Amino acid sequence: MEKRTTVILERGVYEALVKESMEEYKTTKAISKVLNEILKKSLKNRGKLTELLHSKKVATTTAREFEEFREGLSEVV
Repeated sequence: MEKRTTVILERGVYEALVKESMEEYKTTKAISKVLNEILKKSLKNRGKLTELLHSKKVATTTAREFEEFREGLSEVV
């Protein structure tokens, strides 16, 4: 079921949507389609991130251990 509403966009956001619409669909009339695609991906990814944050962790570490590990990686590169 489709719903219609008015959304007030910042100029830069609007311009990015127009550009994306032109690149993908060769028309500015597809802005709603582009916006829906972007929002669906964003909401799906947010759900995955929330799931990951709340899932059972399989390892533990301290901030100090993490920093030592990160420094070790930096030395390798």
